[in-house]
Amino acid sequence: MFKQLLSGFFSNSDSLPITDVEQAIQSSNAVLLDVREIDEFASGHIPQAINQPLSQLDQFKGDKTKNYLIICQSGMRSQRATEYLKSQGYQAINIKGGMNAWTGGIA
Repeated sequence: MFKQLLSGFFSNSDSLPITDVEQAIQSSNAVLLDVREIDEFASGHIPQAINQPLSQLDQFKGDKTKNYLIICQSGMRSQRATEYLKSQGYQAINIKGGMNAWTGGIA
């Protein structure tokens, strides 16, 4: 059922509530992409996240069959990254509130 909900978010919305992130990460087709800079990522990130700084996003070569959940510190950079990735043919959704809103574990 959640896969249907997630696919609905990807087709109907530009952002995913932070409360839905953990469940979305469990989806076998979801990849959590943290677009903060390397030093920000190193200071604490969601354990499953992969770092791809916004400043280097033009070098990203991801799997276009995956659904990308995009996070940054507050949601502003991730919104820009989401728009860029969509323009490149990726399925991407911004995570509302970013790391500022995250209450789960940190690596």
